Amino acid sequence: MNPTEPSKANTRAILKLFVYGTLKRGFWNHDRFCAHAQKLEPATVWGKLYHLPAGFPALEVPESTILAQGTSDPLADAETQGRINIQDFDRPPGDWDLVHGELVTFTDPLRDLPPIDRLEGFRPLEHSMYQRVMVAARAETVITSVWLYRMECLLQGERVANGQWERS
Repeated sequence: MNPTEPSKANTRAILKLFVYGTLKRGFWNHDRFCAHAQKLEPATVWGKLYHLPAGFPALEVPESTILAQGTSDPLADAETQGRINIQDFDRPPGDWDLVHGELVTFTDPLRDLPPIDRLEGFRPLEHSMYQRVMVAARAETVITSVWLYRMECLLQGERVANGQWERS
């Protein structure tokens, strides 16, 4: 290595994903899709959680809380997340609940995010079942940015008033 060249440290991109349904520990998609998680911890976001007739949940989040839209480039999304500095976790105006889930930290977004995007039916710039967006979350006493999957147009579903999806 040339001493005048900048060091290329072996740093890995960190991507934080908020999960609130079948990707949580103990549910049927966790082991398959979150096996490589570096860290799992309880977290909350603002939104409205629904149980859909198909047997899985959907989350609606306030438009005003969306910090970024997901893309087809996991590394760019991790970089975007790393640049956003969250200052507050105030309740947004309207009828929103604290939604409880888990903050999953991945160190290899190129490996870990595309399979989850496929599971959630997320296709950037196309019609998708879920959209991946970035919002603020609270994990313990830390406020951070997280990616999550939201459903834009909920036509059916039973609202989960306590913000904790438990059906399996």
